[in-house]
Amino acid sequence: MAKSKYEEAFAYQVKIFGLPEPVREFRFHKTRKWRFDFCWPDHKLAVEIEGGVWTRGRHTRGSGFTQDAEKYNAAALDGWKVLRFTGTQVMHGEARLAVEAALGIGDSPAGELEVRHE
Repeated sequence: MAKSKYEEAFAYQVKIFGLPEPVREFRFHKTRKWRFDFCWPDHKLAVEIEGGVWTRGRHTRGSGFTQDAEKYNAAALDGWKVLRFTGTQVMHGEARLAVEAALGIGDSPAGELEVRHE
């Protein structure tokens, strides 16, 4: 599966800021083929980089949005914490900061993260 430029940017940020290395394309469900873009299985923490937010991409059209809701609900019911980010949030560093907070590392508690709107 081709990686988006935002996924690659996030992976680069994780590396240069010294975060624990995530597992990419982790299949978390026993029977479905659902995968997380990035995850830290020991923490049951997952990151999804959402593409096509403003271009009517797969994640914003009816069937794609519904399928994503089903996936994220199944993950939550299995105890996963799923953080979802747009490309802009990745590029502004918000995704990395949120992951640091979720992993309990870094200087930025989750409640103090700046929220930006695209």
